[in-house]
Amino acid sequence: MIRIHHLNCGTCCPIGGRLFDGYSRGLSAHLVCHCLLIETDAGLVLIDTGYGAQDVSRPRERLSNFFRALNRPQLRPDETALAQVRRLGFEPADVRHIVVTHLDFDHASGIEDFPNARIHVTAREKEVADQRRGGAFVSRKRYRPQQWDEAMNWSLYPLGGGERWFGFDAVRDLEGLPPEILLVPLAGHTWGHAGIAIREDDGRWLFYAGDAYFHHAEIDGENRTCPPGLRGYQRLMQVDAHARMANQRRVRALSSDHGDRVRIFCAHDLTEFEALTRHSIT
Repeated sequence: MIRIHHLNCGTCCPIGGRLFDGYSRGLSAHLVCHCLLIETDAGLVLIDTGYGAQDVSRPRERLSNFFRALNRPQLRPDETALAQVRRLGFEPADVRHIVVTHLDFDHASGIEDFPNARIHVTAREKEVADQRRGGAFVSRKRYRPQQWDEAMNWSLYPLGGGERWFGFDAVRDLEGLPPEILLVPLAGHTWGHAGIAIREDDGRWLFYAGDAYFHHAEIDGENRTCPPGLRGYQRLMQVDAHARMANQRRVRALSSDHGDRVRIFCAHDLTEFEALTRHSIT
């Protein structure tokens, strides 16, 4: 039996309003860093970490000036995964596993807040992030090795050779975790980017697509759309446009063909986060 908590581990307010997020009326847009905390028999499992406690206290050392200016993260202490884990009545040591979609600064910054956790990520992502490769300028800014260089317990997974899940290749059961949690490679945004599939107790699935898309309307069948600010940001961050768009089409097909069995959400869409938060409470 598992229990899932939806956490916003970082609010970002880039300039652009509705041109960036599709709905904000003011000058600033509002994006979230959607993370999950899962209670399992193997202990707590954190899916992505958002911004960490050290980013809040030492942002200039931990984050690039470029992305701080572009994304305008609010860096609130109460939004860190560390603070929210404690608010739910747990201790940091209770987090035994962290599964990251990729190692971008806004997805992996809290790794060192949970020193007892094993980190699960694709081997390709760890290799590229350690070397800060994959797009010369962006890679020097997006990957911040100081955010995870003290973490010693890593489980790395190849991009191919696993079982199939709703037509997706290369899904891997994760070491030490229940089979209800799967890693689904979705390259394009980064070379080793992946989604995370979680089977709920009723047999249906949650699919956290990470940064495979950024706006809920991008997977809305024939009526798909994306605000221009987010469209430009995705292009800025992509390492392989063909792979990113191909995987986005596959996620869209998953939504249209299996929407009754799989609920899909991405990392930064406030609308999806609020809907899932309400759903988890009811």
